[in-house]
Amino acid sequence: MTQDVEMKEVAAAPSNSVSSTTPTTLHHLKEIASLLETAAYTKEVRRVVRAVRLTMAKRRKLSVSVLSAFLSFAFSPGSEAHSRLSSYLPKDDDHDMDVDTATSAAQVPKKHASPELEIYCYLLVLIFLIDQKKYSEAKACATAGIARLKNMNRRTIDVLASRLYFYYSLSYEYTGDLAEIRGNLLNLHRIATLRHDELGQETLLNLLLRNYLAYNLYDQAEKLRSKAPRFEAHSNQQFCRYLFYLGKIRTIQLEYTDAKESLLQAARKAPVAALGFRIQCNKWAVIVRLLLGEIPERTVFMQKGMEKALRPYFELTNAVRIGDLELFRTIADKFSTVFSSDGTHNLIVRLRHNVIRTGLRNISISYSRISLADVAKKLRLDSPTPVDDAESIVAKAIRDGAIDATLDHANGYMVSKETGDIYSTNEPQAAFDTRIAFCLNLHNDAVRALRFPPDSHKEKESAEKRRERQQQEQELAKHIAEEDDDEF
Repeated sequence: MTQDVEMKEVAAAPSNSVSSTTPTTLHHLKEIASLLETAAYTKEVRRVVRAVRLTMAKRRKLSVSVLSAFLSFAFSPGSEAHSRLSSYLPKDDDHDMDVDTATSAAQVPKKHASPELEIYCYLLVLIFLIDQKKYSEAKACATAGIARLKNMNRRTIDVLASRLYFYYSLSYEYTGDLAEIRGNLLNLHRIATLRHDELGQETLLNLLLRNYLAYNLYDQAEKLRSKAPRFEAHSNQQFCRYLFYLGKIRTIQLEYTDAKESLLQAARKAPVAALGFRIQCNKWAVIVRLLLGEIPERTVFMQKGMEKALRPYFELTNAVRIGDLELFRTIADKFSTVFSSDGTHNLIVRLRHNVIRTGLRNISISYSRISLADVAKKLRLDSPTPVDDAESIVAKAIRDGAIDATLDHANGYMVSKETGDIYSTNEPQAAFDTRIAFCLNLHNDAVRALRFPPDSHKEKESAEKRRERQQQEQELAKHIAEEDDDEF
């Protein structure tokens, strides 16, 4: 019996040693703080980007005890920054402290934290408060962080500042107070422009466009977009957002061709993990293509993870494809709540004319001659004078070139002409030209996105440096996928 007890005690010892050597969340945060200090000293922005990516990978493991211990590590316990940031954290018991907290007390706290580390602490606390749904404290923390940020003009802070801007707007959006910060966002955009902070300009422009579109202020959004300085995109996520907002503005302004190009490009460039963003892009792209008279392919609605969300738009597309006005009305009433929440209800009202035109095109192909009364019956026009309405609809379709037919007003007939060979026209050439132009633009974007290590042609890379570089690349690739989900 005694031997069994001794064996159990001996077997339990290795598990304790393994758990004590496992890096804790606080330990990882200290490594990120060291990375930021190095970035501030060497003025390397890439180290700040890596620090933000590592933080997004650890955001789900944050707790009050971990953040309190990290703030004590970053600032002097009695300093103003420490007191202010600690006041935003909810009260928590000390027994939930991380394993590494006990050792942090023995370390000498910093007397003066670098500006990068201070803004990072604001960002860290703000992310935690938003994840915990404490939006009132998050708004106070974000406002204090933005006020502190206005006094700092360092390029190594630009990446942290762009994230702080994003969560600053997000905290006010969750409480429905976006209109309150519109003036402050405009002021921040002006400051970022004067400081040549291009990443901050990108982020703030998208936040302002989102702010305007949330209140249906499309004219103001277009005025801002047209006058804001444009340059080469620094962030793929921000560029995707810009294309999406641009597509929505173009759609409301009836510029459907440009809107379609922007929305499809945003959906293609968006990360695979950003499923919600891609769904919104595809919803608007489907409506725009229907307004252009195109019928989206079935594969658009069968994409992985989008089948349920795009089901109402699939049924709507089927009604437009058939040209059945009664079915179109039924589907529009059935999913009116979904369309209103997506902000596409007003666009679907515009589709009624396209449904009638599609049905009329099918009729002109099927019949060489048909009376206007039969046209009104097949289109299911519910007006008091269906024959007169059918005559005006047919005349307008002939004038616009939607159908190739003639109208016999005296006898009340529509006479369709024979359909010609499409390959004898310039339409195939235009389609090929569009595809070739897209492939060339994609190739040019890929070439511009290529990056090479500095002085790679001067000195050869040793085996040890190569292994270290490959390890860092694998680590970054692992965290990028997790970060993309947080971005959207």
